[in-house]
Amino acid sequence: MIPVCRLEDLPAGESVRLDTTPPVAVFNADGELFAVDDTCSHQDASLSEGWLEGCLVECPLHAASFDLRTGRPTCLPARKPVRTHQVYVEDGMIHVRLTGVEEGSAA
Repeated sequence: MIPVCRLEDLPAGESVRLDTTPPVAVFNADGELFAVDDTCSHQDASLSEGWLEGCLVECPLHAASFDLRTGRPTCLPARKPVRTHQVYVEDGMIHVRLTGVEEGSAA
């Protein structure tokens, strides 16, 4: 598991980018925590710099929107989903377990 930050350091409506391989964005969507690959599947843009509304994040480049629960795009121009990752809170610290990434490849 990768430590992210303390729970109180990620307020509702905010996100943080992890410099892992691949980069991951962690979002606090109204008190629910989600983690997805940070790069939009349509074009190389950081989703952590996008706009969060409920469980949806909008890419800052072309307004493609992704459901943080599933990683699926909800509108064009994105057609491919982004990978989701497991998020845990332990002793007040947020952690992410990368999905589909070999152990040791998280930087």
